[in-house]
Amino acid sequence: MIITPAHILLKEKEKFEALFQYASMGILVVNDKSEIMMANNFVLSQFGYSSASELVGKKIDVLIPQRYHHAHTGHMAKYNHKPERRPMGIGKDLYGIKKDGTEFPVEISLSHYGADEGSFAIAFVSDITRRKEIENAVLQQKEELAQINLKIEELNDDLEQKVELRTKQLKETLVQLEESKEDLTKALSKEKELSDLKSRFVSMASHEFRTPLSTILSSASLVAKYTETAQQENRDKHIQRIKSSVNSLTDLLNEFLSIGKIEDGKITTHYTEFNLKAFLENLCAEMQHLAKPGQQIEYTHTGDELITLDPNLLRNVILNLLSNAIKFSPEKGLILISSTVTKKDITLRVKDSGIGISKEDQEHLFERFFRGANASNIQGTGLGLHIVSKYIELMDGQISYTSELEKGTEFNIKFTIA
Repeated sequence: MIITPAHILLKEKEKFEALFQYASMGILVVNDKSEIMMANNFVLSQFGYSSASELVGKKIDVLIPQRYHHAHTGHMAKYNHKPERRPMGIGKDLYGIKKDGTEFPVEISLSHYGADEGSFAIAFVSDITRRKEIENAVLQQKEELAQINLKIEELNDDLEQKVELRTKQLKETLVQLEESKEDLTKALSKEKELSDLKSRFVSMASHEFRTPLSTILSSASLVAKYTETAQQENRDKHIQRIKSSVNSLTDLLNEFLSIGKIEDGKITTHYTEFNLKAFLENLCAEMQHLAKPGQQIEYTHTGDELITLDPNLLRNVILNLLSNAIKFSPEKGLILISSTVTKKDITLRVKDSGIGISKEDQEHLFERFFRGANASNIQGTGLGLHIVSKYIELMDGQISYTSELEKGTEFNIKFTIA
């Protein structure tokens, strides 16, 4: 049998027809007039046609939803001017339209070739309906999850509900950790840490709540006994004790609420420009009224006076440090506070002449509920310095300290000026 060029050409054509028609992807060949020249069986099935004759010779627009026709004409013209191999519609959702008018999402890759008859574009079409369904399901799950998270945040606004939620989450965490053999060591360590934290909290709370409540109860009982007009001075004294105890309880609860807000990320910074010198002078004058007999608060300032920080957070930081300085310093003790502003940074110092902090206790100074061994008989929750450190961190600052037993403590705060 003699194999002629025509015979070889026929065989090659048959191979091409087999590859083209039995490809597992839709393939369209379009000329530079946007007319469909060829369509394989897979693309016919995708678009609901039974024969290539239904598409060949027609504009490619027959497979594109009407609302995209105008834009597609422009895109096709640009592609014909500078054809290249690339995905079609990068960053956009593409849709095809079936013979029955049904739309479905597609993904298209473009190629091209030139021949004597002209330039042709080849479109490889994939039906991505299933992928879109999965993506939409994931998006829906994300939305549902976001709604659930929003409800949880709303519950956190109430202290009692927040404690209940925290307990539930801890129990769930412990259950999950117990079920995981790989995390057993971490679970045991976390459980011990939680137990220590609860013990410290119970010990602190029982002491800090008992003292003001006992004062309120005893003072209220004594006030009831002073019925004579001449005994008004005694009544005022005990009423003042009741007010002071109520304020102590209020401060205690505010510290608990501050910790909750910090952990939930609900505290944000609000920067504004203000006069640092006048700001600190007012705070020192305010705290001087609360000082022990003979205690003096001395303030000095160096450098510019106008700064930009969050005044509310800074106020809480300074009030806490000054309150500690007053609390832990003896009567007639000197408390020094200074501020320095340069072009590079803002430095604040609070120094007392109090009982100091031991080397062992300094390692845990900013931990929740931690109180120094030499401060057990002095009122406090062990939350103040933890809150101070978090507030300073929110303002992108750093806090450091130096301390020696019976020689006082100095706290140094620094904010870098951008």
